[in-house]
Amino acid sequence: MGDEPKTFRSLGVCEQLAEACENLGWTGPTRIQMESLPHALEGKDIIGIAQTGSGKTGAFALPILQALLSNPKPFFACVLSPTRELAIQIAEQFEALGSGIGVKCAVLVGNVDKVQQAICLAKRPHIVVGTPGRLLDHLSNTKGFSLGTLKYLVLDEADKLLNLEFEKAVDEILSNIPRERNTFLFSATMTNKVKKLQRACLRNPVKVEASSKYSTVETLKQQFRLVPAKYKDCYLVYILTQMPGSLTMIFTRTCDSTRVIALMLRNLGMRAIPISSQLSQAKRLGALNKFKAGECDILVCTGLMSRGLDIPQVDLVINYDIPENSKDYIHRVGRTARAGRTGLAVSLVSQYEVEWYLLIEKLIGMKLPEYPAVEEEVMQLVGTVADARRMAHMTLKDNPGRKKRRGRDDDEDTEEQQLASFKKGNGYKKNKKR
Repeated sequence: MGDEPKTFRSLGVCEQLAEACENLGWTGPTRIQMESLPHALEGKDIIGIAQTGSGKTGAFALPILQALLSNPKPFFACVLSPTRELAIQIAEQFEALGSGIGVKCAVLVGNVDKVQQAICLAKRPHIVVGTPGRLLDHLSNTKGFSLGTLKYLVLDEADKLLNLEFEKAVDEILSNIPRERNTFLFSATMTNKVKKLQRACLRNPVKVEASSKYSTVETLKQQFRLVPAKYKDCYLVYILTQMPGSLTMIFTRTCDSTRVIALMLRNLGMRAIPISSQLSQAKRLGALNKFKAGECDILVCTGLMSRGLDIPQVDLVINYDIPENSKDYIHRVGRTARAGRTGLAVSLVSQYEVEWYLLIEKLIGMKLPEYPAVEEEVMQLVGTVADARRMAHMTLKDNPGRKKRRGRDDDEDTEEQQLASFKKGNGYKKNKKR
């Protein structure tokens, strides 16, 4: 194994696509790419198991684009993704890699105008990337749209695609596409359902495992802190003040928590923005783009954002709430330490979450060190943080229409206006109520 090739060209990737990889700043193939590309380029089905952030998208996009080069046809490949944001990111990667050969992609995700998507499909794109529900909707209802000529199917984050909310739609899609095709199944974790799907839709696949069963990358530093539930906000703020300017993702359990925590942090002068399934797709993308562009450096989110999203610059992941499903921990902390970079993940464990946390340690096969907080300094924050949280609740209470879609968007506009008023390092300020 020590003689493994280190360049895309030596793996069989054509000159044009190898140059595209270099233009994207890919210095060489990752382990999953080295293991899977030779087989995929030979036309074999692939099951790829690798840590999140290990380059899975390139592992399936490059062989598809190379096959498309020699046989350019519309509706050549379809990629299924469990989340809208991941679908959009995958399409962007295809377009970036295939910019020199004029690749056209269509993205089919919910909460976006179906008519515009149908117009895009009428232009007969080469690659269709979508979430299962919306793709099935178009297959059933969009006149003239069919995947009858499909050559490649990709199931990305396959373990998530087989959850109850998607399973029926995935089964329907599989019954509506050609059996004679290449299939790539990629996931960070292997579950019994993934094994079942493997038997159902792959032909003599090559299994490529670039990680142990449930592992995190070596460049990720992981810590925990046992905290009383009533002081969790204080510990959160303390950690953020210890790493000022770091690009940070904070994971919470509920959509309402994302909003409260983001507003609380803004009231303390930090540039935070929430993202959850309560927001419209346009607002979700807007929040994500602000974070990527550095207009805010703290993204407060639910598990919605834990799958596959590639923001290499993330320095810190904080589990404000411990996930009930320990496998979700792998995906959350995989948002940092991507593509060879270092990163830190800190889990705040209250007295009510110890059992879930112990399941995580059992899953990853290691006991994590404790985050070194100075308790006296944390306790000095109690009053200020309590005021900031109280103001956050008042702000949300002043927008009683937020349960409706229109109300939620209007409320998000209010939050965006607040964000504009907070400059980095402003410190704690009280907002005037309208």
